[in-house]
This record gives sequence, structure tokens and C-alpha cells, in this order.
Amino acid sequence: MIIAIILTIFAYLLGSLPFGYWITKKVTGKNIQDHGSGNIGSTNVRRIAGKKASILTQVLDMLKGLLPVLIAFNVHRYGFVIPPDSILFVALAAILGHNFSLFLELKGGKGVNTSLGASVLICPIPVFIAVSVYFIVRYVFKFVSLGSLFIALSLPISFYFLYGYNHILIYLIVVGILIIVQHQSNIKRLLKGEELGA
Repeated sequence: MIIAIILTIFAYLLGSLPFGYWITKKVTGKNIQDHGSGNIGSTNVRRIAGKKASILTQVLDMLKGLLPVLIAFNVHRYGFVIPPDSILFVALAAILGHNFSLFLELKGGKGVNTSLGASVLICPIPVFIAVSVYFIVRYVFKFVSLGSLFIALSLPISFYFLYGYNHILIYLIVVGILIIVQHQSNIKRLLKGEELGA
């Protein structure tokens, strides 16, 4: 149990690292929270700091979700006693760290890339389906935020149809709710026809 708690705290701290904020500051000298959508994620980084900075941000945001889950899986695999469901709490901690960063006064990003990184080892097929849906929606409607909202919906729905109801489904529902909550401002702009494009 102590190991699980340590891993969860580590995941939150790793998730809190605001790579988009730091990278944009390094490249442009600007506070990304004052520009574009104000979000620290890769989409807004591309608007403010360019494509290379955006790709680097996306990779790092996914890794800070993936790495603590990978560590938790290996800790469990090699015989350390941690509750199996604690891996899901580790994943959620990384996502919450990104959304509510200690380094940004509990402000942060939307959590999409970190959610995908945290979830890909837990349920790879639903993640693949959700990412595919994202690219289709983005291609058709030209809005990253709309594609992200479809990720929030696709993850639990695809999991349910593939595997039915279990604790991972509950985790994915929580992940989806977090993504939707973090996109409230985007939803308002979409409804008003004022949303920023990709």
C-alpha cells in the first residue's frame, strides 16, 4: 500500500511538470497562458511557438502519463504488493497533475495527451479507436477541441462495447469527464461559433 501511495504521488508530481509552458517560455519568452486559448497543451503551443515546440510538448505530455503507469505495471509484475486498481489511481494522478499543476498555481492543460499516455498500456485498443475518431473529427470539422471531446466519449464507449462493465470502464468515464470539464470554455466557443481552429 505504501508503494502504491508513493507511485501515486510521483505520478501527480510528474504530471504537474508544465512542459508546454516551459517550452514556449524558452522559445518565445512569452507566457503561453496569456496567448491564444491560454492553454499549455500542444495545440496552443503550436499557435504561439511553432510546430517543433508543439511536437516536443505533445511527446512529453504523453510520456508523463505513460511513464508512471509503466513503472506501476512493472512494480506489480515483479512481485511488489500493490492493489491492481492502484495502477488506475496512478494514471489518474498523472492526469490530475497535468490539469492542476503545482507549478502553475493548480492551473494546467486539458489533459488529452496525458490521458492517452496514461491509458495506452491499460486499454490500448480503445485508445487506438479514440485517436482514430479524433483524426476523423478533426479532418472533417477542423477543430482540435471537438476531436478531443470525441476522445472523451470514444474511450469509455469503445471500451464498454469491447469488454463490458468493469473498474477500467469507471476509470475511463472519469477520464472522459475530466477532459470535458477542462474543455468548458471550448464548448462555449464552439456553440457560439467562436472557437479557434487547429
